[in-house]
Amino acid sequence: MSIHLANRMKTVKASEIREMLKVTQRPDVISFAGGLPAPELFPTAELGAITQHILEEEGSRALQYSTTEGHPPLREKIAARMNAKWGTQISANDVLITTGSQQGLDLTGKLFLDEGDTIICESPTYVGAISAWNVFKPRWVEVPTDDDGMNIEALEECLSRCDKVKFIYVIPNFQNPSGRTWSLNRRRRFMEIVNRRGIPLIEDNPYGELRFEGETLPALKSFDEGGWVISLGTFSKIFCPGLRIAWVVAEPPLYEKFVILKQGADLHTSTLNQMQVERFMAVHDLEENIRRITEVYRDRRDAMVRALENEMPESVRFSQPNGGLFLWVELPERLNARVVLRRCLELDVAFVPGGAFFPNGDHENTLRLNFSYMPADRITEGIHRIAMVVKDMLRWQVIEERLDKQAAIA
Repeated sequence: MSIHLANRMKTVKASEIREMLKVTQRPDVISFAGGLPAPELFPTAELGAITQHILEEEGSRALQYSTTEGHPPLREKIAARMNAKWGTQISANDVLITTGSQQGLDLTGKLFLDEGDTIICESPTYVGAISAWNVFKPRWVEVPTDDDGMNIEALEECLSRCDKVKFIYVIPNFQNPSGRTWSLNRRRRFMEIVNRRGIPLIEDNPYGELRFEGETLPALKSFDEGGWVISLGTFSKIFCPGLRIAWVVAEPPLYEKFVILKQGADLHTSTLNQMQVERFMAVHDLEENIRRITEVYRDRRDAMVRALENEMPESVRFSQPNGGLFLWVELPERLNARVVLRRCLELDVAFVPGGAFFPNGDHENTLRLNFSYMPADRITEGIHRIAMVVKDMLRWQVIEERLDKQAAIA
């Protein structure tokens, strides 16, 4: 049987990392790989009671088709929270409920990208965005980042030489994968460029509310002067990821285009799930729920940092994020994190090699560690196992270098 697929499918392939990490589904594996929230923190009892009430009182509406834009009371609550927390000035009419943030990324690609168009992004950047947009065959331009965010001079240089730039994509709060957070000054300078040049900006903010220390910084959207910023948000990391409730914020006429694209994708996001989230926010304290999550994740971040400090060789560098879910590790350049991963999987511990987060490749000596999912004792043991592999590989490399020198002399 001969099946003719779209040409774009010739370049679409399964992630080798995801294939390799299927083993992490085993309960005995210590996994630092996925961006999974801690399941013991899900408010299962409260959601059970809420769901029963919704089905008893509004079951016919909760189980019926609904509007593409989303449940109006939920959209109102999202707009109010964004304005209060991030300094934005949006209304419920700017909020489109999506089936997870990944749908927001997918719709953005459909809205903007033709083959050969340019995406400017942080280096490294979120692997989910890379996979969502690579199907459109774009050109990726990576801008170097430091602890304050995207390098402004490098960004200006990229913009001066790049053509067909469709948008810039950034994660300014506890970035995935690096854990970095942009400084206030860097946000202002960056948005001066966006406003002056009139470039669409995708601001992804899944982790911003999971802050362990320091003050909340305003969203890039709060500096938006011309409707250039499209904001992505989600309840996955601050509530329950399985509900798949997220949102896109955009101003006209882009908002209407997003709605049309979502109609073609899934008509609307689950009505029942939207009502569950909205009702929880109405009768329970979501902020207290976030504080509870944050306290646990802070302790787990601290456990991972201590273990890395105690176990890793001095040549290994790592970030110490002030929030979020991830920590970034740079190994000596001669080590390949994919090889390290293969050996670590034999010891039942997993992570994601950092090369997956660079759309143009390279940087294979880096890796991302998630600290939200595992309890502190397993974090300590998992880092111990990774450090054992790293130290062993470094020792063997020293031996091999000595043997090579001796062979050259002989």
